[in-house]
Amino acid sequence: MPHPKIATFESNSCRNFAGPLTASEGNPAISMPQPGAPCRELILYLDFLRVEKGMAPNSINSYQRDLQSFLQYLQQKKLDLNHFTRDEVRNFLAWLRQRPLSARSVARHLAALRGYYKFLLKEGLVSSDVTTEVGAPRLGRTLPKFLSPDEVERLLQQPLLSTPSGLRDKAMLELLYATGMRVSELISVRMADLDEKYGIIRCLGKGSKERVIPVGQAALRAVQHYVTLGRPQMARQRQSPYLFLNHRGGRLSRVGFWKIISDYGRRAAISTPLSPHLVRHSFATHLLERGADLRSIQLMLGHSDISTTQVYTHVLSQRLKQVYDQHHPRA
Repeated sequence: MPHPKIATFESNSCRNFAGPLTASEGNPAISMPQPGAPCRELILYLDFLRVEKGMAPNSINSYQRDLQSFLQYLQQKKLDLNHFTRDEVRNFLAWLRQRPLSARSVARHLAALRGYYKFLLKEGLVSSDVTTEVGAPRLGRTLPKFLSPDEVERLLQQPLLSTPSGLRDKAMLELLYATGMRVSELISVRMADLDEKYGIIRCLGKGSKERVIPVGQAALRAVQHYVTLGRPQMARQRQSPYLFLNHRGGRLSRVGFWKIISDYGRRAAISTPLSPHLVRHSFATHLLERGADLRSIQLMLGHSDISTTQVYTHVLSQRLKQVYDQHHPRA
């Protein structure tokens, strides 16, 4: 006799679950997905991540996308949560690899599924956690890429300072490299977050954790020029608390800034595809190269665990080995 609260596709219509979770009344991060009827259990879980765990909207949407793949697999195999076994978990991971996804992406899907099943078991929606004793794929160490100081300098010279958007882009690039902020943090900076007198900026990071990051003089000057000469024209007499605006006077989006920085990367003849995270890696690597301690870098990047920051020591070790191999006469 199946558990009375266990979900099936017939009762909850998960088959039509599609689309990202966007803003809704009373909930700025999550709404009922469209089109089709929502999968009740997944909505409950994502709401649990938002309310109980305090997870950021971007992270919640990542969980949603990974779990949608799981629901898609169940649809294809004509299974429901009550008949999903430990062997089927392994089959699901094999299905992901055939799509094909990298080992890291498969491991991320498994982590999302584990969290989902723990929640379902706690709420009495499944009778057992079938994700236990299923091993994640082995991950090779992938070191973050970063720009050279010369490449950073070329990038920072690209915006045209004769236009309001050029002043904005210059300020954003300078601030990004000066602080190592994530793109979601950068576009969320408010006018009141920057303290020019003390040379610091307040940043709201993952899990709504606030941190304070020092800002160098070059970035402060670029921001000041933008606020004085560029932002008033972009605001179009609209009142916005955000520092960086689009051409309509609203907050610049993540996608908008990705397009901007990618274009400047091409103009600067940077061979590596440019992204905000690449600049973040460059910020951390250049600090470490110049003697900054790992704990300080961890605090500025907003890493909750220093083991995440320690990857940059491997970057530095690899860089030193390359220098040695190139220049030592007996290398």
